[in-house]
Amino acid sequence: MQYLVSVIDDKTNPGRDDREPLISAFNERLVADGHWVFAGGLAATDAATVVDNRGEQPIVTDGPFVESKEFLAGVWIWEAPDLDVALALATEASQVCCRKIEVRPFL
Repeated sequence: MQYLVSVIDDKTNPGRDDREPLISAFNERLVADGHWVFAGGLAATDAATVVDNRGEQPIVTDGPFVESKEFLAGVWIWEAPDLDVALALATEASQVCCRKIEVRPFL
């Protein structure tokens, strides 16, 4: 099963910026253990654009879809046999990247 693993940062209490070597080592282990599918960090929320084309005319709005002190800083997509394995990896990921982690299975 695949899981969307969201890295959540906080504008008022941001994660540490010195974690890149630890994150790289963690990613290498994800690859070696067969859990890696994809990962990427995201630009700041002020670089976001929301497009809503549900009405008669598209509406394009600069900025994130919701203003919040917490924001999506990056994502992983993992392959794991079950939620318990995904949560164990997420526990380690939270410590490694010094941020909250949300785990959601794909349908």
